[in-house]
Amino acid sequence: MLTRRQFTALAGATAFSAPMVARSQPRWKPEKPITIYNPFAAGGVTDVHLRMLGETVTKVLGQQVIVDVKAGAAGTLAPAMLLNAKPDGQTLACMSINSLRYPHYQKTNWDPLKDFTYISGLSGYTMGIVVKSTAPWQTLEELLAAGKKEPEKYNYGTSGIGGTGQLMMIEVEQVTGARFTHVPYKGGAEWMQALLRDQVHFLADAAQWAPFVDNGQCRILAMATEQRIPKYKDAPTLIERGINVVGQSPYGIVGPKGMPAEVVDSIYLAFKEAMAEPKVNEYLEKFLQLPWYKNPAEYRAFAEKYYVEVKPLLIKAGLAQG
Repeated sequence: MLTRRQFTALAGATAFSAPMVARSQPRWKPEKPITIYNPFAAGGVTDVHLRMLGETVTKVLGQQVIVDVKAGAAGTLAPAMLLNAKPDGQTLACMSINSLRYPHYQKTNWDPLKDFTYISGLSGYTMGIVVKSTAPWQTLEELLAAGKKEPEKYNYGTSGIGGTGQLMMIEVEQVTGARFTHVPYKGGAEWMQALLRDQVHFLADAAQWAPFVDNGQCRILAMATEQRIPKYKDAPTLIERGINVVGQSPYGIVGPKGMPAEVVDSIYLAFKEAMAEPKVNEYLEKFLQLPWYKNPAEYRAFAEKYYVEVKPLLIKAGLAQG
């Protein structure tokens, strides 16, 4: 996983209230609507975030932005759709950090560092372990005790195999000796409904659960952050419970390889303006997400560094071979 310290250092995470940027005339204008492939389920936080950003990008570039859901393969299906796309800026994808992990343990016909043009970092998820308010476990220790007493009886939902949620739980299991059964979904909208319908016993993923904690339907057992979140100051961190695991999971916009510089620059500036919209940042704050402002060069540098750094963790987790 990407720790919060790494996330801040490598990604340059900023405060929620980003200043508005002056609208500049883009050097490139698309000739038709722009399609952005979304790697996660329709109605999820990422899907809504992309559609909100698309409203401003549409105004800046003068063509409608269409968000097309391509969920699957641990969030890697969307960027893989770009392999046959022209590098003309008309077809883009949202890439999650899973695309920098997946090729280490799953055969792919694409290379994350060679087959995409990195355009703009967008945001990052904050992770936690959450149960329904009616669940029998009041604390993380009680859940872990159940996972030790009856290994693999209790299951948990995440956004996919090899994602931050599963890696987080693999490390928790290795440290504590508890064992649970992983149930992957295509995105937060799916695993949230699975929890509410008692199809999984708990969640280990991003804070799409936050509104359900706020309305009393769910309870946080632990946050996967370095320090307690002010909004949920009573929720302990995994570190406080003796489990040295911290998780963050950023995502951004990429295009096909070989895109012209003026096209990349125009798209980046359009997204930069969209990310400064107050309503966008208010939406992210609702789900405890940080803006992730990265220009094309910074985003590529982050990807190159993380791709190398994550492999030892995947080997440790038993997902990749040495």
